[in-house]
Amino acid sequence: MIKQLQHFFTRSSQKSIAAGALIVAFFGILSRILGLVRDRILASHYGAGDALDMYYAAFRLPDFIFELLVVGALGAAFIPVFSKLITKENANRAWRAASGVFFVIVGALVILSIVGIIFAPVLMHIIVPGFPADKMQQTVDLARIMFLSPIFLSASAVLGGVLVSFRRFVLYSTAPLFYNLGIIIGATIIVPQIGLIGLAYGVVLGAFMHFLIHVIAVNIAKAQFSLPKTWPHKNKDVRNVLKLMIPRMFSSASNQISLLLITFFASLLAAGSLTVFSFANNVQSVVLGLVGVPFAVAAFPVLANKFAINDMESFVGILSQTLRRILYYSVPLSMIFFVLREQIIRVVYGAGHFDINDTVLTYQILGILCASLFAQSIVPLLARGFYAMQNTKTPLYTAFGAQIVNAFLIIILIRRLGIYAIAIAFSVAAVFNAILLFALLHKRVEDGEYKNTLRTILQIATATFVSFIITFFIRDMLGDILPLKFVWGVLAQLIGAGVSGALVYLFVTAIFNMKEYETIKQKIIIRIFGRPQVANEEQNIVR
Repeated sequence: MIKQLQHFFTRSSQKSIAAGALIVAFFGILSRILGLVRDRILASHYGAGDALDMYYAAFRLPDFIFELLVVGALGAAFIPVFSKLITKENANRAWRAASGVFFVIVGALVILSIVGIIFAPVLMHIIVPGFPADKMQQTVDLARIMFLSPIFLSASAVLGGVLVSFRRFVLYSTAPLFYNLGIIIGATIIVPQIGLIGLAYGVVLGAFMHFLIHVIAVNIAKAQFSLPKTWPHKNKDVRNVLKLMIPRMFSSASNQISLLLITFFASLLAAGSLTVFSFANNVQSVVLGLVGVPFAVAAFPVLANKFAINDMESFVGILSQTLRRILYYSVPLSMIFFVLREQIIRVVYGAGHFDINDTVLTYQILGILCASLFAQSIVPLLARGFYAMQNTKTPLYTAFGAQIVNAFLIIILIRRLGIYAIAIAFSVAAVFNAILLFALLHKRVEDGEYKNTLRTILQIATATFVSFIITFFIRDMLGDILPLKFVWGVLAQLIGAGVSGALVYLFVTAIFNMKEYETIKQKIIIRIFGRPQVANEEQNIVR
């Protein structure tokens, strides 16, 4: 049994981008569901008020450090370099580079976390100037404990980059489950024992569990990490990774600046504003975890490999087809989330101290965020298209341009619209970033499938419009029949209208004879009747 499990986890999990995306999406959606369970527990215990405002504000500082140095920046720089070395069969050199990067990144996070712990009071006064003194002190206490989490997460991220490079997504994708589980343990077991500070210990526990899972995974995969024989910065491959990371770090910083702006301005609004936005953002992020990120993660090592061997025709074909598939799934999901936003929020958060006013405000914010879900879903892929070409500067410039738009809109709208201004600015900036990235990427490469992409977008828009009408109608019809004062009635309305809208969307795309629908149909037939013969390996990679 042990040998069978080892064979399962060490073999390549991605025979195709779709298969890799399915693995990441499956565990991603489990993680998002567990994250919503986490949020429901927090909402029912505390409601949208001071306690969760402090929690989310304290989370922002350590998350800023981690996102700045690691998320996106490390993967975008490390995976192409490591994949290229492995492709050229320079295994020893590749593992020396991986080991050097590990020690540099973890060492940097240790130093920055110590600095963050020392200067937490000063930093928190800058980030949430609207918090009163007692609320500020508790936020500082939470933040100081949470500063331990980036150390574990950074180490885990390097190991995760190795797993993605080898397209082994199973254990890589399970780590976030344990991260959320740690936070749930903090909220349900530790908090009753020591108070609100237990939420911070739950975050640290989750980060450690995330790291532990990746340690197990790379050991199963027989990774060859070792202590560097010289200072890591003397390794030219490590220097190359760090050089590529710098622009991406600024790009990640721009995303974090957006969240810092949200935290800053929300602290000046009524208590609970930061919590409401965070809850709405967490719900809409389910689509990103289900569609946008999985396809981008699965496509990235393939794109990096195609660029490394100078196969630009395959590079463009894979990028274009993956983009169409992300839109095929994300656009109708955005619509369904918009139409059923009230039902979703009531089911997810409507319990305990999360009252009707919190519910209404949260689903209204969710409706605004849904308008940009399609853009948020394609940005990870478009950015990775540049990263695969070892161009980290262009996504940096577009990201900063988007954050300028974001800040400008918040400043001019917040006095009149309050928390709604923050949601509007966030959505407009996301759409701006996506459009700009798409235009620049199309200009950079000769996309022979450009017309196919535009035709697909038109077909998706038409099918989504028809689905919108049906979803809206079924929602209202079930609302007249079901007792919506009970959770089961709201859940039945949510499922009935959502499934109806999805089926109508599939039906319309079937009429259009879209390739994306044919792929779904074929996958279902394969599962039921067995796998058909594939014409050639390249076709299997794309599918």
